Amino acid sequence: METLEKAPQKTMADDFLPLLGTDYLELYVGNAKQAAYYYQAAWGFQPLAYSGLETGNREQVSYVVRQGKITIMLTTPLNSKNPINDHLRKHGDGVKAYAITVDDATLSYKETTDRGGISYLEPTTYQDENGKVVVSGIRTYGDVVNLFVERSEYDGVFLPGFKAWNPVFRAPESGIKHVDHAVGNVELGKMNEWVSYYERVMGFYNLITFDDKDISTEYSALMSKVVSNGNGYIKFPINEPAEGKKKSQIEEYLDFYEGPGVQHLALATEDIIATVKNLKARGIEFLTVPSSYYQELYDRVGLIDEDIKAIEELNILVDRDEEGYLLQIFSKPLEDRPTLFIEVIQRKGATSFGKGNFKALFESIEREQELRGNL
Repeated sequence: METLEKAPQKTMADDFLPLLGTDYLELYVGNAKQAAYYYQAAWGFQPLAYSGLETGNREQVSYVVRQGKITIMLTTPLNSKNPINDHLRKHGDGVKAYAITVDDATLSYKETTDRGGISYLEPTTYQDENGKVVVSGIRTYGDVVNLFVERSEYDGVFLPGFKAWNPVFRAPESGIKHVDHAVGNVELGKMNEWVSYYERVMGFYNLITFDDKDISTEYSALMSKVVSNGNGYIKFPINEPAEGKKKSQIEEYLDFYEGPGVQHLALATEDIIATVKNLKARGIEFLTVPSSYYQELYDRVGLIDEDIKAIEELNILVDRDEEGYLLQIFSKPLEDRPTLFIEVIQRKGATSFGKGNFKALFESIEREQELRGNL
């Protein structure tokens, strides 16, 4: 059953890995130029930076877009020998790196690798006329990596090797502000292993545990644990499948992603009704729930500030915990493979992850799985 742990009381002296927040997310994609247009036109991101042939990069091209505090780098290889092709061939488009801002990337690398972190990138300094950035990194589940980015001595547009990208086209923003959390899917029996890895290597703690009684329907189930760093800036729910009558959404993901990876990104907004209306007008498709979900909403969550009619029309889910309530909605997969999707979330005090919505959400996902022939 669901259990909620309290954050450990840490001082600066005993926090061996101080994390300042999400720096950027890097996605490997088949066509970065077209993907950048999609994230601008559909999600409201703004053009920020570019690296490619015109900047002297002969191996890969990257477009960087930003909205609020969310920065996404979209990277594509420029030749068949580039190892990024191996990632794309196996997984399709997906999240490669979750980069975290730190004060000292060299110390972050040493502290994590000394504790058993699997090295991905030794501390490396990149510099140009705007200063220097130090980046290091460790491996996590599947082919996902966590990077540590030290940029206090850099005042360029993004990273050395990038130039400002100023296209004529600029779509209006949609209202998303920052990364709330990033969810990973791992194989059966591997969830506790990766939770332990984050606890041991990065000093995270197990914030919430959900078992198959919390997250299940008639047909499928999963188990999940949420790990968080001490200040709560970085949260990683980690899912694994549980035994069920039919194939769960986690198993479907693992089949089509061909291994563990980031299942979805939860992006926060301060006005979910306005943001979802905006996104739907741009063509974003979201999962839907039966109207019966809303018939008992007030009985389940009590009074909320938002117009219940608008909530129902937009198919937004609502849940309450001891601290307040939250509103959330989930997009359909962003790619042809049923893998990565985006959650839009607004927190009105709540610190949990929508346990009361799990059954309705799972049934909605199962309807989509059935249409795909994957249930």
